[in-house]
Amino acid sequence: MERFCVKTASKAKESQVVKGDGWRITVLTDRLLRVETGEFCDEATQCVWYRAWDSPAFKVKSASTSLQICTESTRFYFDTLTKRITLIELADGRNVRNFKRGVLPGTRRTLDMTDGKAKLGKSVVSKNGVAVLDDSHSLVLKDDKILPRGKCKDRYYFAYGNDYRGAIRALYCLTGFTPLLPRFVFGNWWSRYKAYTQEEYRSLMQEFIDRNIPVTVATIDMDWHWVDVVERFGKDALAKPTDNMIDRIVYASMPGWTGYSWNTELFPDYRALLKYLNDNGFKVTVNLHPAQGVRFFEDQYEDVCRICGVDPSTHAPVCFSLADENYLKAYFDVLHRPYQREGVRFWWIDWQQGKHSDIKGLDPLWALNHYHTLDMEDEGQRAVILSRYAGIGSHRYPIGFSGDSAMTWRTLDFQPYMTSSATNVGYTWWSHDIGGHHRGYKDDELYLRWLQYGVFSPINRLHSTSNEFMGKEPWKTGKETERVATEYLRFRHRLIPYLYSINYLTATEGRALCEPMYYSYDCKEAYAAKNQYAFGTQLVVAPITKKSDERTHLASTKLWVPEGERYTDVFTGRTYLPGEYTIYRETDDYPVFAREGSIIPLYRDADDNSLAPDKALEVWIYAGDGEFALYEDDGDTLAYENGVSCRTIFKVNRDGDALSVSISTEGDLSALPEGREMTLTFRDIAKADIVAAAKVKEKSGNSVTLIYDGEDATVTLTNCQTVKARPYREEMIELVSKFQGNNMKKAATFNRLLKSDDASLIGIHKRFSGPIKELRSVFRG
Repeated sequence: MERFCVKTASKAKESQVVKGDGWRITVLTDRLLRVETGEFCDEATQCVWYRAWDSPAFKVKSASTSLQICTESTRFYFDTLTKRITLIELADGRNVRNFKRGVLPGTRRTLDMTDGKAKLGKSVVSKNGVAVLDDSHSLVLKDDKILPRGKCKDRYYFAYGNDYRGAIRALYCLTGFTPLLPRFVFGNWWSRYKAYTQEEYRSLMQEFIDRNIPVTVATIDMDWHWVDVVERFGKDALAKPTDNMIDRIVYASMPGWTGYSWNTELFPDYRALLKYLNDNGFKVTVNLHPAQGVRFFEDQYEDVCRICGVDPSTHAPVCFSLADENYLKAYFDVLHRPYQREGVRFWWIDWQQGKHSDIKGLDPLWALNHYHTLDMEDEGQRAVILSRYAGIGSHRYPIGFSGDSAMTWRTLDFQPYMTSSATNVGYTWWSHDIGGHHRGYKDDELYLRWLQYGVFSPINRLHSTSNEFMGKEPWKTGKETERVATEYLRFRHRLIPYLYSINYLTATEGRALCEPMYYSYDCKEAYAAKNQYAFGTQLVVAPITKKSDERTHLASTKLWVPEGERYTDVFTGRTYLPGEYTIYRETDDYPVFAREGSIIPLYRDADDNSLAPDKALEVWIYAGDGEFALYEDDGDTLAYENGVSCRTIFKVNRDGDALSVSISTEGDLSALPEGREMTLTFRDIAKADIVAAAKVKEKSGNSVTLIYDGEDATVTLTNCQTVKARPYREEMIELVSKFQGNNMKKAATFNRLLKSDDASLIGIHKRFSGPIKELRSVFRG
């Protein structure tokens, strides 16, 4: 089918190829080599789509049974008898023979049935300098066909040393880049496995509106369609058994797992619901379990039968088939596209039936991700799905759904590490069940810390199972938790301009939103900071994933500040010089840090679902030298592919007690809203003399509001007075006042502690020795 054709240039140029008896080597870059034995493949595979995107210069040296391929930076040694790479000399002088040692973790298909740490797959980056991608088992893509692979070994050697970004960019060039996601995905998502009625769902989403909590994606889980199919339609409604044991179990336990007809008892007028949601700024995604095919009770049954050549009078099921072109045509043209035209923006592909299909070796999860993405592009839409990970190359089909996670601190503690590690296979848009899906325990603090992590993760999708007491609505928690959760959900919406700009970097440069610290710093401290991660180019997050101390009411986490940097906590204003810290926070505050010279564009307000292009901005600026490009287009169509987009470049420079900011826009100015207000707020400046060569609306002590229309503008601050930290004693008194315990003992112990540098004092104060150490180190800095 034409819509599923992959437009690739998979065949390498002859100038890249070295051949021998039963082997072929392709030099893809100066640090990336392909080695094939057995049957050679010049077609695209499920994983690799492009092999002719670079023209590296290289020389070949032969000696008896060995071969050297020498590029500008690397030497690859190949044994022509064993047909293997035996040694790689890296640009930094290292000789690597063991290509398994030091390989950093990648990601995994799902977190289903896990609680806490779970094993992650291998990646294409290595501390040792070389990692190998084995593509031997990938099927072949030719025109619109998926074909079996000949017997072969097909391996790609990534010899990028510790240039991890370089390796990931090479991976993207080889496999295809992550598409530019629509703007709405970066807001808050509501999701719940629950058999809502139409009025219940409408009322719930209206309550978010009435409470001024922005939500941009509304998910309707599987109960949108008929589920009680045997009770309603009889035993003939049971799906046809298969040879797959997982299918048999699912079909027996959940005969209504698959469905395509709206449950009119719950949703008597689903079109009205879709219209209401879309009219109020909610993009709609609907859950799919396609495995059981199309049965006689579906509204679309006769149309599907007509396309697939089945007699509808027999009531025979039309089985799910990836090998049947007619079924695929009906699957999209009859079952999905009509709903898309009625207001379903994208699909949640909840495939759980394993890797079995009617095409040998084809994982149905991969195929569904692939076909749905191509079908949406064929419709002229910016493609987006929600689905599980199906191996390297899955970054072409965002967004990832990590599955049904347990509602425990252990699971929360694993998710930041899993998310940033996925960058090592280029899978940068993971979405988790924020707050946990099932099992576990009710804990408002766990909910809040998970939600705060969600705000500073790729996709903030609140989700839970059908248990009535597991809903993630903020107002179903204590009043203080509700207040803080609401503030952070609003802040997530404010972050959209920043997130959308990083989205552009991912799609064009391969730069991930969440990167491990070792991408920027090759030192032991960076590898040890497993949960800490860069959040875009300007921010660093040290997530809190442990419960707070019951007597201090403070939660702790580790923070590492690299040499030559200074971090400023964007919520508390505390600054940290290079070093390793254990830091402590109340529930109001989440440890997010701006580097010197950081520039962070935000929506100024976030009390509704609006993504209007003319929304007023607030740009947070931190003193130092820095630059950031705000990317803008219409947010949802493919017009950007024709150049209808622009980038507004902010640059800040510091010179003593003076700061200067320049603003300029490049690209199509029609993508820039006319007369938009933009407030520059200098977060670590208390007061300054501000002069602006721009259209100024108003000025205050540390901010200036401009009317920006794309013309170059500059803002200069002189006589800058930096924000002063609170006196150490005041901080200490406030800190220890919160300690729950005997007042007399507390006063005596802490009076000694305030005067002492001795962190080994015994007694009640031990609970506070850590927070006090943190404050001392901050104030000494």
